[in-house]
Amino acid sequence: MNSLSAWFWSESFWLPPNVTWAELEHPPPGEEYPRADQLLSCLPLAFGVLAVRVLFERLVAKPCANILQIQAGESRRAQPNAVLERVFTSTTSPESRRVEGLSKQLDWDVRKVQRWFRLRRNQDKPSTLTKFCESMWRLTFYTGIFTYAIRYLILRYYCSSLLPQTLSPGQYNYYVAELAFYWSLMFSQFTDIKRKDFLIMFVHHLATITLITFSYCNNMLRIGTMVMCVHDASDIVLELAKLANYAKYQRICDTGFVVFSIVFFITRLVIYPFWIIYSVLVESWEIVGPYRSWWLLNGLLLVLQSLHVFWFYLIARIAIKAIFKGKVAKDDRSDIESSSEEETDTNVKSRNKSHPNGSEQSPKKENGTNGFAKGGTKDH
Repeated sequence: MNSLSAWFWSESFWLPPNVTWAELEHPPPGEEYPRADQLLSCLPLAFGVLAVRVLFERLVAKPCANILQIQAGESRRAQPNAVLERVFTSTTSPESRRVEGLSKQLDWDVRKVQRWFRLRRNQDKPSTLTKFCESMWRLTFYTGIFTYAIRYLILRYYCSSLLPQTLSPGQYNYYVAELAFYWSLMFSQFTDIKRKDFLIMFVHHLATITLITFSYCNNMLRIGTMVMCVHDASDIVLELAKLANYAKYQRICDTGFVVFSIVFFITRLVIYPFWIIYSVLVESWEIVGPYRSWWLLNGLLLVLQSLHVFWFYLIARIAIKAIFKGKVAKDDRSDIESSSEEETDTNVKSRNKSHPNGSEQSPKKENGTNGFAKGGTKDH
């Protein structure tokens, strides 16, 4: 066990040349360096964050939703059917040929079978009230932690990768709070609203947790602080836009999306790569030179940057649709299917088949909020 620990905590991996663990264990009088064992408190704290979230959603978010007249509502449930339920367990969206076979087997109309699967997919999905409470919790945390970082950390420390860096109480509190929050997101992702980019978000949370932990153990506190602060900035605007969407304030939702797009571009596609990554990748190379954990740290930073590019691609698609349609279009990651749209499409196809000249009749679009914030385009 001792040999395994010595191998894992090898100075040649974690630390730059001419820096040893002994130096970090004995800081100058009145100062402190970060220690890996200090992060062990994050795991039990993550469960504390989950408990606070439950209380917040019940005592704060739900009353706010009631003020805005956001109700949970009752989702329409599919009638019990053992045959269709067995098929649903294997595939939630059967192919048309299989639907026709089920129609003949049950002596049901094809449209009735399709509607059953649509209702079955949607009946377990979260309500608007649930999504509102989740977004309000995220908004509260992001706003609080971002304000804390700007007030007590960013304005006092410059972005530098010089080693070693002493640990202030504010930096420790900030790291522990962020790490506990992302651990709670990792745990709750399996019970929260399911998105189409579930796997991508899982990789994002995993990379973020690893990056926070590595930057702390590797004593690159200022860079880690900047990375977390940059990510929180756009998340605040995103959650605000989502709340406006759930409350059916379409104009505020659209404005919030525009602001979010601008903030996302500036922070994650300009500041993050050309300031933060440049500092770690180029400036630290010139100051201390590369070492093993340095490569891993930069690899994680580049993984996050790749995710930023992917998400901005989705944001740009929504923005282009908004320009031509006059409002924010539906998010590609939407977690709820639109029953009215599917039924309208089905009716159009049926009318086209029975229409004497085969001409297509365009459905009349319904008014209402169908904003990007139905699914969100985040972070975590």
